[in-house]
Amino acid sequence: MSVDNNTAQKLIAYAEKYEHPQFLLNDPAQFMHAVKGVKNKEIMAFIASALSYGARSAFIKRLHFLLDCTMGVPHDWIISGEYRKHIPDDSACFYRLYSNHLMLSFFDTLRQMIYSHDSIGQFVRTTINPNAKLENGKFRAIAALEAICTYFADRESNKIIPKDTRSCCKRLCMFLRWMVRSNSPVDLGLWSDFIDQSTLLLPLDTHVVHEAIELGLLKSKTTSMAAAQRLTSTLSEIFPGDPTKADFALFGYGVNKSRKF
Repeated sequence: MSVDNNTAQKLIAYAEKYEHPQFLLNDPAQFMHAVKGVKNKEIMAFIASALSYGARSAFIKRLHFLLDCTMGVPHDWIISGEYRKHIPDDSACFYRLYSNHLMLSFFDTLRQMIYSHDSIGQFVRTTINPNAKLENGKFRAIAALEAICTYFADRESNKIIPKDTRSCCKRLCMFLRWMVRSNSPVDLGLWSDFIDQSTLLLPLDTHVVHEAIELGLLKSKTTSMAAAQRLTSTLSEIFPGDPTKADFALFGYGVNKSRKF
């Protein structure tokens, strides 16, 4: 699907305006910037992405609680099992559809991953499908999604992490954007050496789909992986080599669409 020049220029301008340090003030990406060290940043980003749905004010509050629990060292908090001292093993609600027991299961599986591979990044590096390697020596992003989904599904911990990539995997795509995009005041670029930035997929939800349809970038209202791939392909025409920069553009469009640009 081709994009008209006026829409393209508008989205480029929004991306430049909103990919800014102030973007972090009310975004879940702020939490990975609140800790030091690669392993800690990976884990805090993974936890933050997993809880990023529903009312922003509500999940930000829960993430502040978890950050406080970790004392700024989420790697140690996970590997030691310290999280079980902060979250009771019961059916009470932790956040929306996530019970305390479900959160503990999620953390237990993450702990197994970290214990076996030392870090999330090392896990992805060593388990990603070698057939997903490109000519430049880096891997396709979807193979990283598949590796993470499979790990959690194999351990029957697939209520928070999708069991496969048939869904759009919105929060995992956001996590990968944070990990892979480099030279950004928001994204960390920790995995930019082994995952190709140009293969990242736009984090897709009903809000993004609505914005994309308004802009003529999508026709279908479905939030599937196929839809995410179609939208990403279209946006790569505007942001060649860096399609998920469009995440900032669509955010800006949503903020400003009621105003005259």
